[in-house]
Amino acid sequence: MNRVIKKTISNVCALKIQRKSFCTEIVKAAGSTDGQFINEHEKKQTSSNNIQQYDVAIVGGGMVGMALACFLASMPLTKQLSVAIIDSNPALGSGLCIKKDDPPDPRVSTVTPASISFLQDAGAWKYVEQNRHAYFDKMQVWDYTGLGYARYDARDVNKDFLGCVAENKVLHSALLSCIKDSDLKKTIYPLRLTSMTLNPSSTSMVDVSVASKESSAQGQSAKLQLSDGSSIYAKLVVGADGGKSRVRELAGFRTTGWNYSQNAIICTVEHASENRYAWQRFLPTGPIALLPMGDKFSNIVWTMEPTESNNCKSITEEAFLKDVNSALDYGYGPHPTSSLSRNRDILSWFKMDQTLSANEFFEIPPKVVRLASERMVFPLSLRHANSYASKRVVLIGDAAHTVHPLAGQGVNLGFGDAYSLSRIIAEGIALGTDIGEVNLLKKYEADRKPANITMMAILDGLQKAYSIDFGPFNFLRAAAFSGSNYISPLKRSIISYASGEQKLPLFL
Repeated sequence: MNRVIKKTISNVCALKIQRKSFCTEIVKAAGSTDGQFINEHEKKQTSSNNIQQYDVAIVGGGMVGMALACFLASMPLTKQLSVAIIDSNPALGSGLCIKKDDPPDPRVSTVTPASISFLQDAGAWKYVEQNRHAYFDKMQVWDYTGLGYARYDARDVNKDFLGCVAENKVLHSALLSCIKDSDLKKTIYPLRLTSMTLNPSSTSMVDVSVASKESSAQGQSAKLQLSDGSSIYAKLVVGADGGKSRVRELAGFRTTGWNYSQNAIICTVEHASENRYAWQRFLPTGPIALLPMGDKFSNIVWTMEPTESNNCKSITEEAFLKDVNSALDYGYGPHPTSSLSRNRDILSWFKMDQTLSANEFFEIPPKVVRLASERMVFPLSLRHANSYASKRVVLIGDAAHTVHPLAGQGVNLGFGDAYSLSRIIAEGIALGTDIGEVNLLKKYEADRKPANITMMAILDGLQKAYSIDFGPFNFLRAAAFSGSNYISPLKRSIISYASGEQKLPLFL
């Protein structure tokens, strides 16, 4: 399997590495009083000599874009920046209200300990904990052939948990609440970005003083044209607008990648008792994951061929639940058996440093008894921007990279991007550097691109490795499972890497 992963890394490196309930009300414009709405800019735009100038314009108000705003608000050097957030999502304009008895949403994220630490430092995580979420301290991964399995325990690395599963709407609402309660000078524009000029020039001026103001603003800023016809200027434009990024398109960033011949079907299911572990089984057509959500709910992420996913979405609830329980039990192949203890004997020379989870036996996941949400289907792909930064423009999150969901790392890579960029901006301010200067932004790229590409290569390698159903290769996969289960340094390295606390896994 190492050979497959290393080969995949060489392929992906063609991507060019360079060195209770609570409600979130609408976030108000900077300086506005209680009760005023966010579109304060509409009033300001009526004055022809009022130039809307910002230090940072974040295009995309999703989880990663809002995380960046939270990180900027939490640091002394960046909390004084003026920030515009541009997103046409109605949720940002109307505010979010989440109640504990709301039905669970199938769109969830598995947040790693490293990301949780970032969000705690920014003051956002406390809002997540006010709503439905589920920490998990154990995970079991196994193969459909019945030849191998691995169990991971937070105690193996002296941690309290391996991760936390939360609905995306809970994370989003928490970030909005954090920004609302901060002193950050922010304005949310509930609009779309239509065009961007990185070296704007004025063609008409109202008077000489206005011309002087516009010329000064334009000389050090990018001009953003919004869907209502208004314009703003920003020293730095951050593209946090997802896999189909408009910022990336307008700035001319090229991407490398491919589509997988797979879709992911996601939904929320219910058990008779609470599920406390994370489970993942690799099947011939792709992995199925069962993730705890709290309150007896779990999230299903099931990767399969497009035709199969369309069928799974349309069949009856009874038939779907039967398929899910089969896929997590005896379907496609037998359970791993205690005969695998022979592998423990083969690897007994590691016994002196054996992890706690190495002695745990295979367990069967809890049965699913009810479908608790709609079933949603998404096509899967890998995309990576060849560059993350240019003069006055930088990409974070899915705008810079999209990955296979089999390890739930997508949003964590985005949070890592946002955290890194906020630190680089603070460094630029401390040095008196223009925060839109390309040499400064390339430091962010040099920090994040190698880590992102490594993770993308590993996930792509795993996807390809488990797409092969061939006898000798199946035994190699089983050996890899046994190695990761019984070789303690390798197991600890895998856990630390997946937790976001180690940039490169030991086995590479």
